[in-house]
Amino acid sequence: MHHLVVLGGGYGGLRVIQRLLADKEVNDVKITLVEREAYHSLKTEFYALAAGTVADRHLRIPFPDDDRIEHLCETVTSIDIDAQKVELKSGTVLSYDDLLIGLGCEDKHHGVPGAQEKTLSIQSMRRARKTNQIIQNVPHGGKVAIVGGGLSGVETASELRESRTDLDIRLYDRGENILSMFPPKLYNYVTDWFIDNNITIINRANITEVDWKTLYNHGEPEELDAIIWTAGIQPNKLVRDISERHNLETDRIGRVHVTKYHTIPGFDNVFMVGDCAASDHAPSAQLAEAQGDQIAVLLRHKWNGQPYPETMPKMKLKGVLGSLGKKHGFGLMGERQLIGRVPRVLKSGVLWMYKHHSGS
Repeated sequence: MHHLVVLGGGYGGLRVIQRLLADKEVNDVKITLVEREAYHSLKTEFYALAAGTVADRHLRIPFPDDDRIEHLCETVTSIDIDAQKVELKSGTVLSYDDLLIGLGCEDKHHGVPGAQEKTLSIQSMRRARKTNQIIQNVPHGGKVAIVGGGLSGVETASELRESRTDLDIRLYDRGENILSMFPPKLYNYVTDWFIDNNITIINRANITEVDWKTLYNHGEPEELDAIIWTAGIQPNKLVRDISERHNLETDRIGRVHVTKYHTIPGFDNVFMVGDCAASDHAPSAQLAEAQGDQIAVLLRHKWNGQPYPETMPKMKLKGVLGSLGKKHGFGLMGERQLIGRVPRVLKSGVLWMYKHHSGS
């Protein structure tokens, strides 16, 4: 019997599991999922949980109920790909035939003193929930800073405006404009929306230090009631440890360069998915699912004793959709740029479809 251990029940890990379990011919296999939460979480919506516009029960999806899968609500403490062993916080040691590492990402604080310990996060459901609790206790008219003007920062700021119209919300970004990875039409539209909704954008910011309720921009202290960090991500620390130990090549944000078959070079039984694996595409749930689809096919080939295809199909992603509260949005679908209500409706539809097809 083949033993597949899946570390992380995020978008990539869940997609591999779903695809394998949907194949009735995948019988002689045991799948052990290690995920500390009792459910799959809709991470793309954690900004809404942090802002208080969505309850966490709407962002949970149960894992598949199947005799071929065992779910361990545990935390991974070490991964030894040489010995083919995974150690858990409880002391349990798992051996595997094949390993899928989908442990996701965590905030990158760029060496800014105090940023890791003294800012709020939306990188996990637990941390987003804690962020919400603190935000809701900010007094009337209080000041909230969001550091990072990428997609996460923009969605968090706009959703928070919808949740707390009384707050003084400030978005700090080191670039000349927010959403620098998008075309001018989109970031100009979002900038105008922010101005119309009284969200202050501080461009060319340089956060040099963070203290409790104090942000140092270019060395100048600014007093605040809460600070949310969305200024960059990096792979889970366990993945970074593997990279360092085995001298693996990584991209600029630390994702491991994998083979065309999504495996770690030199370890053809260790697959990586999602925010852990380098790609030409930016990290996203959509990318993790596309990778998961291919990994499931490869595992079936492997278990059936069939050779892998000589070339892998190119992953085609549908685009990026962003929210500005519940009524407005922006998006990039191929070459097409979308602004206004249509991209927001599209994003809601994509979320509904995902929940519907995942059994929620």
